[in-house]
Amino acid sequence: MSPFFTGTAFQNELGGGVTPIKRIAIAPGDPAGIGYEISVQALSAAREQLRQYIIVVYAEWELWKRATELFAPSLETIRVLSAEYAVEPGNVYLVNADDYFDLEHFEPGVIQSVCARCAHQALMKIVADVQAHWIDGICTGPIHKGAMRQAGIQAIGHTEMLAEGFGVLQPLTLFITRDLRIFFYSRHLSLRQAIDALDTEKLVEFGILMNRHMLQLGFECPRLAMAALNPHAGDSGQFGTEEAEILIPAARLLRQHGVNMSDPIGADSVFAQAAKGQFDAVLSLYHDQGHIAAKTYDFERTISATLGLPCLRTSVDHGTALDIAWQGLAQYISMQTAIETLIRYI
Repeated sequence: MSPFFTGTAFQNELGGGVTPIKRIAIAPGDPAGIGYEISVQALSAAREQLRQYIIVVYAEWELWKRATELFAPSLETIRVLSAEYAVEPGNVYLVNADDYFDLEHFEPGVIQSVCARCAHQALMKIVADVQAHWIDGICTGPIHKGAMRQAGIQAIGHTEMLAEGFGVLQPLTLFITRDLRIFFYSRHLSLRQAIDALDTEKLVEFGILMNRHMLQLGFECPRLAMAALNPHAGDSGQFGTEEAEILIPAARLLRQHGVNMSDPIGADSVFAQAAKGQFDAVLSLYHDQGHIAAKTYDFERTISATLGLPCLRTSVDHGTALDIAWQGLAQYISMQTAIETLIRYI
């Protein structure tokens, strides 16, 4: 029997109407890292939750088979030419990411440009299938930015590659850790640059976008909190003036625009308050401010979501872990959580 399966688009009739079955794209990431092993394990562990979805993996076929044999032998995968031919819910299909992958020289745990190109091609194939309306949501494993640079790929992060592929100017990053949700005003900037980037007008624009995306995720009147920059939210100017000069005016303007945004709250308190349900999401001003809170709360179940793309994308929030790759030592809880969060929100 041919390894390729062909068919027609599948729709499920429910309640007299026709409801399309959702197709979920899985991009395991850099083959040299832990992405393949955690992806096969996560899909195997989440099998019951995924019975009503069509799963399409974009990966190097031989390495995916190897990962399945080693780490999830009960997981069956059907190879197809494109997501168009993935038709039966409950099945796992695979679109080969790179037909010219150099298996002979592949080394697990080693930074290689060929692995970066494979991960990049997988993502570009997903972009094309989303644009063709064959994919409804994306979940990504870890990639290695150094390998991307080595391969000469300019957009070295998933968010940047997807934004470029879809032609989106301002995607938003949302961290989800259980019921704690954190948006990032800035991410990959030095602390000095992040402070310099604070601007009342831009914060208002960001807060409006943040509120819009929370509405799209199903929150009727999102309760949003702004993390302060300085200790004790500046303590009336004793520990900095950014709150009085930039943050409080932005929060007031947001409320005038109908956004339920708090005045800045000390970062040592606001994330704990949100985790307890006082707020639906927190606006973090820079990378580590929100990352530390989320990962301390639950490191393994912290996942990243990208909003503002044609479809929702979730991802693990850890790296390729090259030092333990292909050894069966990696935990797959984050990948499983990313997949389950994706199907929860789409």
